[in-house]
Amino acid sequence: MGEERPIRMEVRVELKPGVLDAEAESIEKSLGLLGISHVRHVTTARIYDLDFVDVTAADAQRLADEAVERLLANPVIHRVTVRAATP
Repeated sequence: MGEERPIRMEVRVELKPGVLDAEAESIEKSLGLLGISHVRHVTTARIYDLDFVDVTAADAQRLADEAVERLLANPVIHRVTVRAATP
């Protein structure tokens, strides 16, 4: 018997507009110093790939949303996108 294929959920967490993104500002400045010009704006984000097994797609979505609410993001400063990842 083969192992059941996991359901992968991708969680993208980024800072909301107006929240200081010091890492992005540093990268933007460094790109200019390296001669990589024409970069207008840089933002950073974290991507979490969560692999769920023995659950339905709806359960995987619910569990990913719960992970976001309980651990992965702060709703005051982060905006979050949760979606099923493509294989």
